[in-house]
Formats: sequence, structure tokens, C-alpha cells
Amino acid sequence: MVRSAPAGCAQTAPEPMITDRLRGMTEANAPTMVGQAAGRGRVTAWGLWDWGSSAFNAVILTFVFSVYLTDTVGDDLPGRISASAWLGWTLGIAGVFVAVTAPISGQRFDASARRKRSLAVLTAATVVAMSLMFFVGDDYHDLWLGLVLLAFGSACFELANVPYNAMLRQVSTPRTVGRVSGFGWAMGYFGGIVLLLICYVGFIAGEGDTRGLLEVPTDNGLNIRLVAVLAAAWFAAFALPVLFAVPELPRAATDSGAGRAGFVGSYRVLWRELRELWRVDRRIVGFLLASAVFRDALAGVFTFGAVLAVRVYDIADADVLLFGIAANVVAALGAIIAGRVDDLIGPKIVIVVSLGAMLICGSVLLLVSGPMMFWVFGLLLTVFVGPAQAAARSFLTRLSPIGREGQVFGLYTTTGRAVSFLAPSLYGSFVWFFDAERAGIAGLLVVLAAGLAVLLPVRSPDLVVGGEAGSATGQSKDAG
Repeated sequence: MVRSAPAGCAQTAPEPMITDRLRGMTEANAPTMVGQAAGRGRVTAWGLWDWGSSAFNAVILTFVFSVYLTDTVGDDLPGRISASAWLGWTLGIAGVFVAVTAPISGQRFDASARRKRSLAVLTAATVVAMSLMFFVGDDYHDLWLGLVLLAFGSACFELANVPYNAMLRQVSTPRTVGRVSGFGWAMGYFGGIVLLLICYVGFIAGEGDTRGLLEVPTDNGLNIRLVAVLAAAWFAAFALPVLFAVPELPRAATDSGAGRAGFVGSYRVLWRELRELWRVDRRIVGFLLASAVFRDALAGVFTFGAVLAVRVYDIADADVLLFGIAANVVAALGAIIAGRVDDLIGPKIVIVVSLGAMLICGSVLLLVSGPMMFWVFGLLLTVFVGPAQAAARSFLTRLSPIGREGQVFGLYTTTGRAVSFLAPSLYGSFVWFFDAERAGIAGLLVVLAAGLAVLLPVRSPDLVVGGEAGSATGQSKDAG
């Protein structure tokens, strides 16, 4: 590994070596180093993991099992600390664990050429945790089991996203990375919608001692516990294709020592390689900071959207789920369309336009009232969420040095975790300061604008134009 020259010394011979290692290893020559994407089958297999993983995000973490834990299992929890507080603290601990381990985990996956194996192990661990949720009955004594399983599953799931995102270059070419990324995001949106509808119609809808078309008994939370098992089976089934269709990452020609380093040593390797990235191409560091901020704002849109719908715009409780489904559909369609635009003009323009459009729609929502206005401008706003998310993944893939995608996406996860307090904190602060729920929108817009401001100086990745691969130091089609 080449290190920086001492202060005051000219960098002569080491510079070409660094250029060969980092600048030369761009997406432009990815097909020759990683293997060119082998058609639609491999892309579909990769996207099916996103489709299946929505079982954890939508059903377990957001809409069904976490609500069951706080509102049913922990409803009669003794003491002054509520089940919701315990849930927040438990997921917070899991988040800290992910933030600390994600960069070195991705680095190790790359160095050991075990990216696919790591994805398989982490996915399997998540599925096992989801399956064991069946044993969390309607008794506050079971709350602790549920919290441990949810935290463990959450940590494994987020770490699994590191090798999964790093695989994007293996299933795309420099000319298709945008549309493939958009396809994956859309699959995640649609998969969540389909599974939520199945769970609601089959296991949850209705009143009384049995629920859903399957008339599942509610005694001891059986209907929700079966939903957890269904979600686990769903994730397992749709995660399998990528493990068979996408080949394992080839071992890198150069050895950074990450594969043999211990826990502390891994951070030494990480810090050394971060210094090289900063010296050779600062765009990666700049984009990691910018994307962390605006991705937190995007998450805030979905986190607080339902609250705003009911408390500010008078959307009926029964219509919130319908709006959530509609919002996911338009975000998915936006991701698919924007993916093709990304490949033509570059991901930076897609992100900038998306964030700008969201700022406009959000500003309008600050001024209007009533359900109809929320449906119109709320859906217009969510149209641009999918494109921003998909283009962010494409942007980072195009910048990442070949063979170090896992390390870079590990940093992507960590930086996102590091600033995840911004949107919730500003939302709450604006609501408190102005004594109005509507003011929370302004808090989210401030975070969105901050992310856009940090992104603007970051030069866009180089694109492949006219069939020729541009060099990492050549002119970018989107100089942004």
C-alpha cells in the first residue's frame, strides 16, 4: 500500500502507483475487471433481493411487527418506561453497532472476495430472526425477546445491504448502472406494497377473534406472529436467486491487508485507504457527506408523512394506508424512469432536480390545506424520492474504485447513520418552536436544502459516451 509522502517532499514515483490503483479502477473499465453483466436474468435476480428484503423493512420494522410489540405485547408493561421508549433505545443500539462495523465489514468482504457469501450469511441471519418472532406472544414478558430479535435482525439487515449495494457494478455496465439501480429500488417499493396487501387482507383486516380472509385467531397475537413467519419465508425465497445467478467477487490483484487484519487493524487499513481516496479523488468523501444529509431528509418524508396527513391535512385514518401505497407506487415509477435518465445525463443532475422539485412541492404544502391538496402535492413530492435514492446509489457506484465497493458502501451506511438525527430533530424542533405540526415540514425542508447545498460542489462521475469509456481524469459529460 502506497502512503503519503512526508511533508515537504515531492511525490514522484508513488503517484503513478496510486493512479493505477485508484484512478484507473473506475467504472469505465469495470467490465474487464469484475465481469460484464450477463443479461436480464442476472439483473432480475439481483432486483429480487430488493423485492424480498421489503419484508423486513415494511412488515417487520415499520408497519406490523414493531407496532405489535409496542401496542400489544408491551401495552401493560410495568414501570415508568414505555415499550416505545425501549424500542427506540434498542434500535438505537443496533444502529450504533451498524455504524461502527459497516465500513470495516464491507472492506473485509472485498478483501476476502466473499461478497456473495457475506450477503448469504447476513440474509440468513435476518430470516432466522424474523422466523423466531413467531415465539413473541401477547405478554409483556415476551417484549424483551421481541426487542432482541428486532435489533439483531435490523443490524444484520443493514449490514447485508453493504455487499448487496456493492454488487450493483457486477450486474450492470457503465452504460446501464443508473437504470439497474432504479430497477432495484422500484422492486423494493413494489415488493413491500404486495406483501403488505397480502398480510392485511389475509391476516389483519376485520374485527373480532379472527382476522383476514384466512380467519386467523388473534389469541396470543397468533395472526401477527404468522405474519412474521410469512415475511421470513418471503425474504428467503426472493433472496435465493441472486446467490445463484451472480458470481462471487474475484480476488483483488493487490492486497491491502484488510482480509488478515483484526478489529483494530481493520480501522488502520480503513484510515490509510481513506487518506488515499481523499488525496486522489475527493468526490467520494464529498458525496458521502452530501448524501448522508439528503438521504436523512428522504427518510423523514416517509417517517412523518402519515403524521402530517392526519394531523394537518385531515386525511382519514383509513385513507392513510391508501396514500402510503400510492406514494410507494409513484416513487417506484419515478425510480424506473429516472434510472434511464441517469444513464443519459448522469446521476448528479437527477439528484439535483429531484431535491429541487421536492423543495418546491414541500414549500407549497406549507401553504395549502385540505385532503385534496395533500394528495396532489404529497404524491408529486414522493415522485422524486425514488429517483434521488436510486441515483445516489448509482453516483457512488460510478465513483467507487474497482474491488472496493463494499468498503465505500460500508462508509455510505455509516455516514447515513451518523446524521440520522437531523430530520427527526429539526422536525420536532420546528413543531415545538412554532407550536404547529405544519411547521415540521419546514424542518424537513431545511435538511433537504442542506443536503443539496453540500452536493452542488461535488463534481459528477464521468460517463461512458458513444461507446468509449472515459477516464477518471477525463472530462465528465455532466461536469455539474
